[in-house]
Amino acid sequence: MYADVILPIPFDSLTYLVPNPTQPAPRDLRGCRIIVPLGKNKIYTGIILRTHENAPQGVEVKPAIEVLDQQPVVNEQQFAFWQWIAHYYLCPLGDVMKAALPGAMKPKDEAALKLASPRPLLRRGSTMRGGGLMTNNPNGHSPSFGGGGGRPLSPFQQKALDEIETSFLHKDVTLLHGVTSSGKTELYIHLIAKFLEEGKQVLYLLPEIALTTQITERLRRIFGDRMGVYHSKFSDAQRLEVYRRQASAQPYQLILGVRSSIFLPFQRLGLVIVDEEHEQSYKQQEPAPRYHARNAAIMLAHMWGAKTLLGTATPSFEVYHLARKKRYGYVQLTQRYRDMQLPTIEVVDTKEAKRKRLMKGAFSPRLIEVMQAALMRHEQIILFQNRRGFSSFIECKTCGWVPRCPHCDVTLTLHKKTASLTCHYCGYTTRIPQRCPACSPPPSQLALGGSPAQSAFVSVGIGTERIEEQLSTLFPQATTLRMDLDTATTRAQYEHIISDFSQHKADILIGTQMVTKGLDFDRVSVVGVLDADTMLNLPDFRSYERAFQTLSQVAGRAGRNNTFGHVILQTRSADSDIIRQITQGDYWQMFYEQMTERQLFHYPPFYRLIYVYLRHRDDQLLEHLATDMATKLRTAFGERVLGPDRPPVSRIHSLYIRKIMLKMELTASIDKVRQTLTAIQQQIQSMPIAKSVNIYYDVDPL
Repeated sequence: MYADVILPIPFDSLTYLVPNPTQPAPRDLRGCRIIVPLGKNKIYTGIILRTHENAPQGVEVKPAIEVLDQQPVVNEQQFAFWQWIAHYYLCPLGDVMKAALPGAMKPKDEAALKLASPRPLLRRGSTMRGGGLMTNNPNGHSPSFGGGGGRPLSPFQQKALDEIETSFLHKDVTLLHGVTSSGKTELYIHLIAKFLEEGKQVLYLLPEIALTTQITERLRRIFGDRMGVYHSKFSDAQRLEVYRRQASAQPYQLILGVRSSIFLPFQRLGLVIVDEEHEQSYKQQEPAPRYHARNAAIMLAHMWGAKTLLGTATPSFEVYHLARKKRYGYVQLTQRYRDMQLPTIEVVDTKEAKRKRLMKGAFSPRLIEVMQAALMRHEQIILFQNRRGFSSFIECKTCGWVPRCPHCDVTLTLHKKTASLTCHYCGYTTRIPQRCPACSPPPSQLALGGSPAQSAFVSVGIGTERIEEQLSTLFPQATTLRMDLDTATTRAQYEHIISDFSQHKADILIGTQMVTKGLDFDRVSVVGVLDADTMLNLPDFRSYERAFQTLSQVAGRAGRNNTFGHVILQTRSADSDIIRQITQGDYWQMFYEQMTERQLFHYPPFYRLIYVYLRHRDDQLLEHLATDMATKLRTAFGERVLGPDRPPVSRIHSLYIRKIMLKMELTASIDKVRQTLTAIQQQIQSMPIAKSVNIYYDVDPL
């Protein structure tokens, strides 16, 4: 008997001989794990896609080593979903399998095999050490959630809930457009309780692991051990335990997780909630499959005949456009919970303040004044700066030389606390040079005081680490916390920072986009946006949409729980339309203006974008191959093809990059597009000089 096996490598499947099947019928092996050899020395664990008696012609078929499972670990609905992901996002099934299964299910050595071997699930009601995946219940049963389970709804919330339920009668997907702090989570809780009482499973997606930290305890108090939590910060053993529980006879009824949760096995999925649906974090960037979890979740729900609720205060244009066309249901929630007032947004012109030399580092006099008043009232402050590190780069005072990453086409970011320069793309790190290697100034030219590195170079740009240092000078009495990818690299660090700030162990929280995404702190009265222009001046057709979403979301962290909210938005573009629209909360005007431009220039949601990327170590060879591929694509697609060009970061991990853009009509057949792209890719890679070129696709890029 032969088996077509999906392996965690960029192929759809490879065929192996199964000499002694453990099941009586070949079809019973579909979805089971199997250990197979690959190449001379490699061993992989794969998933059996199908079994048959047809021996491949002209190739040697290797025998499999062992079938691991008596029962399938991947069900038919998962196979259908995997195949949709692979088909739509133009990637091999092997890449989907690699993303979909916990690492412990794909053992490569004896120790990992022991962990992955089938074993009994944890007892119902027990607790996994370190993971918090299940909750002990002294009564031996789950807490009751009858009657909604959450706090009583306000009249506005009850009206929205009724409209959602009515929308579900006619639409599979509904957009809940609710202002920040309007109580969308309470609506989710009531809907979850309703579907669970009907015996359905619910998938609750969040864009960031940090958000699962805040909401987990809230949901656990209501739903108890009926809820499982799943995300990439859990260990392999913890993720494996959740996966096994979902495939068992007693699965979790509610799964709370990030984008990878869509790959869990479900049995009675009835509702999918995608909170903060506009967030870029739902898009997988590297590695493949480069899927969008929101769109994939909608398809997953469709396959189950389930309903999807998309919640946000700032809808993505694609979703809002479909809601306006009545493809999706639409429910609006315009009032904050308990009639809390929306925060006042005050714009400060930093260009004028700098001209008058009034700025103190990154802080304007007005922001300092408002922060000082909040600290006097014992209230808390959030500061948003969308750059981590101390500064963007350092520059030689004498000749202007800037240290760059030897593997990527980017400057190195200064991290002062570790006295290092770091590449945020490949992780390369080096010490700060004592003197400039380009002009090598003699020691006599070093300024008096400070270290040689501080004397020879000047830092350019401001990151969160530098903000933290400036705060210690401006507000020495205040305690601060910093939340970015340097300080919150593990789940425990996330939880520790959020817990400390929630308990008012710190007065000021400084952060990157992590602080904008749905966090709920009762005592925050002031939010400072230190430099809005970093988002407005990006060479991207989505820059205004993203700036509106990010700045509106971070502003919404202020003024919750009847605390007056004050937002100081510092910008050098105080008179721009987008700043006016943000301060007035004028989403519709921003949407109308941007949509007019997108329709004119053939951008989403009116057209579908597909980026074709080519990577190679030889820049000149890559340019030749990219030009050749673009020519072939133009023969097939005509003026829909743009490029090739160099992306803003044109070399990462020592690989040069070229990008070709396809703008396809929404009516274009994805099957024909896939066939054409695959055929042209095979033509390019069949050339002897192109064997090592890496070609991949990003469908619906962000």
